[in-house]
Amino acid sequence: MSEPRWFRVLRVVGLTGLALFVLVPLYVMVTSAVKPLSRVQDRFEWLPGEITFQPFVDMWSTVPLATYFRNSVVVSLGAAVLSVAIAVFAAYAISRYRFRGRDTFRIVVLSTQMFPGILFLLPLYLIYATIGQVTGIALHGSQIGLIITYLTFSLPFSTWMLVGYFDSIPRDLDEAALIDGASPVGALLRVVLPAARPGIAAVGIYSFMTAWGETLFASIMTDSGSRTLAVGLREYSTQSSVYWNEVMAASLVVSVPVVVGFLFLQRYLAQGLTAGAVK
Repeated sequence: MSEPRWFRVLRVVGLTGLALFVLVPLYVMVTSAVKPLSRVQDRFEWLPGEITFQPFVDMWSTVPLATYFRNSVVVSLGAAVLSVAIAVFAAYAISRYRFRGRDTFRIVVLSTQMFPGILFLLPLYLIYATIGQVTGIALHGSQIGLIITYLTFSLPFSTWMLVGYFDSIPRDLDEAALIDGASPVGALLRVVLPAARPGIAAVGIYSFMTAWGETLFASIMTDSGSRTLAVGLREYSTQSSVYWNEVMAASLVVSVPVVVGFLFLQRYLAQGLTAGAVK
C-alpha cells in the first residue's frame, strides 16, 4: 500500500523541523566556540566574522577542566561497571529462579523509578554525613560516594531491563550447560552472558550516560577535588563575565566520549532496549 501524498509531505516537514531543532543549537555552539569573546558577546552572527581556536586552548587553564574530565570518566565508568555487574546477577536470579516475593521485588525495583531524584538528595546526604562521623569513611566529596549515589538511579532500571532480556534467552542453554557439568554461575558466565551482549551493552551505555550528565547530586555531593564536568562547566561564569566561547568549546570536547561511545554501540543499544518485546 502506497503512502498518501499528504502523509509524505507531513513526514518531510516533521523530519525537517526535527533536524533543524537539533542542528541549529549545535551550529550555534560550534560557531560560538571559534569566535573571540568580544564577538560572542556582541550581536549574534550566523557566519563568524573572525575565527580563532584559542578558546580550545584557554578552556583548560581557565578552570581545571582536565581534573573534572578525569573525575567524570572515573565516576561514570565506575557506576557503569558496578551497575552492569550487580544487575547481571540480580536479573539472572529473577529471570531463572522462582522464590517467595519474586514478583513483589520486581515491582519494588521498578517503582523506584517513579520518584524524582531530588527526593533522595537529603537522605543520602545525611547518610553519608553520618557514615563519615561514625566510621571516618568520607563518602561525601569523594568519587566512591558519587558512584554509589549514581547506582541508586541506574541499578533498578538496569536490573529490570536485563530481566526482560534474560527472559528472551531460551532456558535450554542453561540446562545444557548444567548437564555438561557447569555450575549455575558457570552457566551464566559461559553461556548466558555471551548471548546477552546487546542487553549488557545497553545497560552499560545507560548507566554511563546517566552519570556523565548528572548535575543535581554532583553539585551537592562533590567538592573541588571530586567535581565532575557537568558541575565544573559552571565555573566559566564569574561575577564579572561569562566566557561563552570557552563554555561552548568545553561542551563540545566533553560531549565527544558520549557521542563516540553511543555511535559505536548504538546497534547493541537498540537490540537491548527492544529485547523481550516480541517473542
